[in-house]
Amino acid sequence: MRFIRIIALMVFTISIAAYSCSTKALLKAGDEAFSKNQYQTAIAKYKKANSKAKDKEEKDDINYKLAESYRLTNENRRLPSIYKRLIKNEYDKKKPEIRLYYGDALKKQQKYNEALEQYEAYKKLRDEDSRAQYGIESVKQEKEWNNNRSKYTVNRIKDISSKQSDFAPSYYNSTHTEIIFTSTREGGKGKEKDAWTGQNFSDLYTAKKDRKGEWSTPIPLDEDKIINTKANEGSPFLNKKFNKLYFTRCPTKKSQESGCMIMVSQRNGRAYGEPKRVEINGIDTLDVVGHPTLSDDERIMIFSGKLKNNIGINDLYITTRKSKNDKFIRPQNMGPVINTEGKEVYPFLKNDTTLYFSSNGHPGLGGLDIFVTYKREDGSWTIPQNLGAPINSAGDDFGITFNRDSDNDMGFFSSNRDNRRGFEDIYEFVVPPLEFTISGTVKNNRSLQYVEGAEVKLVGSNGAVATTKTNDKGFYTFGKNQVLPNTSYEVLFSKPDFFNAKAVENTIGLEGGKDFTMDQMLMPIPNGTVVLPEILYDLGKWDLKPQYEDSLQGLIMTLDQNPNVKIELAAHTDPRGSTESNDLLSQRRAQSVVDYLVLRGIDPGRMIAKGYGERVPIRLSKDITKDGFLFKKGTVLDEAHINRIKNKEQKELAYEMNRRTEFKVLSRNYSGEGNNSSGVEIITDINTNEVPFTTQEKTGIIIIPININGYTQDFYYEKISSPSVSLDAAKEWLSKGIIGKDNFGENAEKALANGTVANNSTFVVPELTLAGKTIYDVKFTVRYRQKNPITIGQKGLSQFGKFKIDKASKKIIFDK
Repeated sequence: MRFIRIIALMVFTISIAAYSCSTKALLKAGDEAFSKNQYQTAIAKYKKANSKAKDKEEKDDINYKLAESYRLTNENRRLPSIYKRLIKNEYDKKKPEIRLYYGDALKKQQKYNEALEQYEAYKKLRDEDSRAQYGIESVKQEKEWNNNRSKYTVNRIKDISSKQSDFAPSYYNSTHTEIIFTSTREGGKGKEKDAWTGQNFSDLYTAKKDRKGEWSTPIPLDEDKIINTKANEGSPFLNKKFNKLYFTRCPTKKSQESGCMIMVSQRNGRAYGEPKRVEINGIDTLDVVGHPTLSDDERIMIFSGKLKNNIGINDLYITTRKSKNDKFIRPQNMGPVINTEGKEVYPFLKNDTTLYFSSNGHPGLGGLDIFVTYKREDGSWTIPQNLGAPINSAGDDFGITFNRDSDNDMGFFSSNRDNRRGFEDIYEFVVPPLEFTISGTVKNNRSLQYVEGAEVKLVGSNGAVATTKTNDKGFYTFGKNQVLPNTSYEVLFSKPDFFNAKAVENTIGLEGGKDFTMDQMLMPIPNGTVVLPEILYDLGKWDLKPQYEDSLQGLIMTLDQNPNVKIELAAHTDPRGSTESNDLLSQRRAQSVVDYLVLRGIDPGRMIAKGYGERVPIRLSKDITKDGFLFKKGTVLDEAHINRIKNKEQKELAYEMNRRTEFKVLSRNYSGEGNNSSGVEIITDINTNEVPFTTQEKTGIIIIPININGYTQDFYYEKISSPSVSLDAAKEWLSKGIIGKDNFGENAEKALANGTVANNSTFVVPELTLAGKTIYDVKFTVRYRQKNPITIGQKGLSQFGKFKIDKASKKIIFDK
């Protein structure tokens, strides 16, 4: 028994030792591959080690290394679950940077609020790391970058895309119809897989665009395979004459460690000379440098590198030489304005003074974003600006290049946006021509019907004027040849029987084209009276108080914009005092308003002032609350009604509302000729009890002229009819402004839809006046089959008073 126990203990001890040896060997192999940037090999080793590990702490260490390998190979989709598990196990206390990396992974998935939590947590742990604050700023600026998209339009080039990575494009000829780019697609020179990425080794390819804008199938750069080798070649850059190719080469020698270097090859047509390493003082074969861009004279070079004096993972360096055949001097780090603790890669120097590059250290939308910085006269560089959407995205965006001969910004860049596997595609971008249009629909503000034939005038700050008219649907438009960049515009709307209207718009400073929509509601010129707001008078006074002068500003603006309109100004008093004194008082009140309008530049010939004294008490068109007292809609504040009010304060308010000034339009074709005096007329006779009528020739139906909201209309008297109108009459009333949307109440939108009036819809006319008497809130029905335009029956006519029809004199006579 004891022997069995000893044997069992020995077996257990041996298995533990074998397990430990196996796990340590796998971890050692993984770490060795990781140190050589062979991340795919490292991932395979770490996965096996993780499956064998039993200790919780050891599994966390392995998961962290596995996450690092995924992060450095851009396999972002695998990261959040690992980071979440590590943070749950409080591994962030050991490795605080996983909070930062977790935030980066979430940001790439556009989970910005969750990313912000991780950045803020990392900032508490490592406040000195600028990437924490940059991450926070990125999330906070994301909405602004996406909502205020830049001037570029962006399209993926499907014709040259492969199932692998295609990136770092550059123009390949002087006509800018061909590009050269990096690709890991099948068919390259190298047959093995890159232990870093797990993809094929990268080679350079070219593709050409034909006259139809279609791209040819990409082909390897050189048939002789002088440029493309078993190593990684990429990041091509052609000099200004397109006769010299600079590119990056990363040798793959298993027997010895090597870095990446910048190569150059002389080009003759489509043939290349043997590539030579670009000599840079202080750089050896073990250093990692690449992504070259050069000035037009090839004496300045900027590149990305991992050198001893790096600020971050990859920094940008600048170096110069005396001539394009000399050796470059020792490069200088471009400093903390450009470089961060993250990666700065893929620079492109435009016009020798504008530098574009990609970074995941500066605030951005996702992984690598493209930035721009400008060279100052003293040689320093401005703070990099994020190009924003749509150039940048939640993915990696890099390797931008420009057509240096084009007047408009256009070119290519690489991005892995919308690619589930994280592989890059090539995108083209362009600043579209600045084209603008202004269009819209004009409607009647009261009737909601389309206004046909309205004149719309476009007046530009450049002196150009264009005019058009609305169609039967109220639509107008000004095209791209009429609406120009960097110009401000007034859009003037006019039509007879409507107040003029004006809108303003401008294209100044806009970097992208835009179709402006400028809908306009035209207000029909009213025919009934309009109570001017808040022009009240003290008892027995007529002077216009300064606090009520503002109430006339709307009327002044209307008269200024509509110089052909002539109005009547009517002043009223309350019933207290004698008729004679009230007539004089109302006359003086009307004159005080006229005098003020003349002082403000209104032609006195455009105004007729009338004093009505106490003869026309106000009728409330809506509920009014004053000082806590409610005065209901439809109430006529005549002397009888006011005398029934018991509260003295409320009674005084009722008197005050009668002391008012109103205006109504008399004509729309004032020419400035005639009498320019604005004398005041006192109205003493506003009642009559006899109304003449005519008869319809065939039927003998009585036709009565009745005033409706300031318009006189013929009503057909049919004994048993209730007030109604035909469709044509209803549309005419709408077009003339006799009725409007408010008359239809809550059902206005439904009743007035589609530019017509619905059958059997009803509306209320506020006032009908006949024989000096006014009745209120008369309900009408629209009837499509009705033959006569407007009908009224005995019941309706009786509301004006008891009457008789004298056929001999052809008069309707109302009892006095």
